[in-house]
Amino acid sequence: MPPAPHAEAPIRIFIIDDHPTIIWGLERLIESEQPRMVLVGKATATAPAVPLIEQAQPDVVLLDLDLGKESGLDAIPELLKRSEAKILVLTGVRDASAHEAAIRAGALGVVGKEIASEGLLQAIERVHRGELSVDRQTTERLLATISRSQSVPGPSAEEDRIASLTARERDIVRSLMREPQLPLKEVAASCGISERTLRNHLSSVYEKLGVSGRLQLYVFSSKHGLDKNKQ
Repeated sequence: MPPAPHAEAPIRIFIIDDHPTIIWGLERLIESEQPRMVLVGKATATAPAVPLIEQAQPDVVLLDLDLGKESGLDAIPELLKRSEAKILVLTGVRDASAHEAAIRAGALGVVGKEIASEGLLQAIERVHRGELSVDRQTTERLLATISRSQSVPGPSAEEDRIASLTARERDIVRSLMREPQLPLKEVAASCGISERTLRNHLSSVYEKLGVSGRLQLYVFSSKHGLDKNKQ
């Protein structure tokens, strides 16, 4: 008899929110998704959360920005330093500048607390895959900000980096440029490759071009014409 297929590990989630009712609701939602997701810890403030996160090593941290006397925004760099978790901001704060600041600080997503359960679960999965989960308006503002502030190497360095890309890598960059928010699974399908293969190609592209993610890749590609059909 062939061995049973290996079950995919559940997404390990940690909650930081100072509202007990919100925590209770999130707990029930995550419990309803077992074994796909599992809650590994919770806290109402960032100070007690840090050692718990170091111990639990979650995959995703659900973080509120307004934690009463403190800001969750200030905690993002420390949380990223102490664990490999991806951060999804779940907040009632509607200030667009705060949302952008959270992404610039290292969060991969921002969703409002009014979001439907299914939308939140999808955002958790996207962030867990390393994809950005923000609305289109926030994405466009972030792209504009990065474009203005990104330091650009000298022409020879740019040319060397671009020349190091393979033809396949250029095709993948163009596919990503056509729809920056498209999930990687769909990008992979459009390229006729597996998602794992796509991620391997992207790691190579990021390293060669000196960018740290899809947003910076989009800006770099726009500046240097990598979205054009040329070799």
